[in-house]
Amino acid sequence: LDLSNCSLHSVPPGLAEATAAIVLDLTENPLTTLSNGSFLGFIHLQSLAVPLALECPGGNDAWQDVTVARSSRLCQGQRNPCNSSVELAWPCPENSVCAPDGPGLVQCLCDNPFHGYKCLREGTFPMLLFGGILGTATVSLSLLLWGTQRRKAKTP
Repeated sequence: LDLSNCSLHSVPPGLAEATAAIVLDLTENPLTTLSNGSFLGFIHLQSLAVPLALECPGGNDAWQDVTVARSSRLCQGQRNPCNSSVELAWPCPENSVCAPDGPGLVQCLCDNPFHGYKCLREGTFPMLLFGGILGTATVSLSLLLWGTQRRKAKTP
């Protein structure tokens, strides 16, 4: 994806839809900062060129090779932070596994059959029970309101 020399002052919001990009060029743009979430989901990104004034997203530890050319910085070979020897700041909870989520970013995915907050619930979501209770409550409330409010309706 070549976005070089596009007069970008910040990372465009539409870039979040290009998470399948492998090569991205942002050189020759008046970019001043890259937010931490700018490359969220870019797990396939292997080569990123940014203006010289900017650091590689995720820091130099998130990349295998960082080289400085004339007016750009080239970040190549995104590292998997889950396989790093460095201790994670927020380790994943029990019943979950670490997965990369972009340069220097991680996410915790629940192991099967766990789900929910901090992967503490086991099994599947009780869809039939939830739908039955919701449906019964809706029908009951509707009948109650219809029965109590129909006498207020004017008859011709």
